[in-house]
Amino acid sequence: MAYATVGTRGTAPGAPPPEVLRSFRAARGFMPEDEGLALYAAAAEAAALGLPLLEIGSYCGRSTVLLAAAARAAGTVVVTVDHHRGSEEQQPGWEYHDEELVDPTVGRMDTLPFLRATLHEAGLEDHVVAVVGRSPVAAGVLGPAPRFGLVFVDGGHTDEHATADYEGWVPQLAPGGLLVVHDVFEDPADGGQAPYRIWRRACASGDFSQAGTSGSLRVLRRGNGRNGGITTVPPAQQ
Repeated sequence: MAYATVGTRGTAPGAPPPEVLRSFRAARGFMPEDEGLALYAAAAEAAALGLPLLEIGSYCGRSTVLLAAAARAAGTVVVTVDHHRGSEEQQPGWEYHDEELVDPTVGRMDTLPFLRATLHEAGLEDHVVAVVGRSPVAAGVLGPAPRFGLVFVDGGHTDEHATADYEGWVPQLAPGGLLVVHDVFEDPADGGQAPYRIWRRACASGDFSQAGTSGSLRVLRRGNGRNGGITTVPPAQQ
C-alpha cells in the first residue's frame, strides 16, 4: 500500500537532516528508506507531545538514528530496548545471520557495539537511552503508566515475542501517541505473521485510529479513551 501521511493537517513533517539520512543508509539493518522516512515523520509528530519515544528492537541503530533525530529536534529522548543477541532469524544458519556481528569471546551475536558506533557517527548518543535486556523484563520494570509519545514495535517476530512486546509496552503509550508496527505483511508469502496479528489486535481494540502506511510499516494513533479510535477493522487475511 502507498504511504499515507501522518500529519494532523494532512501533510507529513519534513525529512530528517542530511547527515542523519546518511547515517541511516550506512547502518546495518533491514528497513527500506521509504519506510524509514515514514518512521521519521511519525516520530517527529509524536515527539511534539513532549514525551520520550520508545523503540523495541534497535539492532545496529538504523532506525534508532531517525527516532533520535526527531527526539533531538523536540527536546526529548529515545528509549531503545534490545538484548543485542539477535532475533530468531539472525542466528547461525538462518537467512539474516551476519557473522561479523558475532562476538568471538562468547561466540554469540552482540550488536550493541554497532549501535553505539552508529549513534556516535550520527552525533546522537546524548539523545538515546539504550536499555540492554529482554523486552518483557524491561517493560515490567517501568510498569504500565503512560509515558511514551511513540511506541515502535520492531523486535522478535514470533507470536510469543511480538505479543509480549504489545502487552508490555502498548499500555505505556500516552493518549494521542502513535503506535508504529514494522514488518506487517497481510500475505503470509511475504513474511511472518506475528507483527500483522498484533497490528490487527490494536485495530480491533477500539483504542486506535489508522494514521499512516508505508510498505510494511503501519502507524496507528491512540485515542483519548476506550473505543475513541478505529472505525474500520482491516479484513483478516484468508
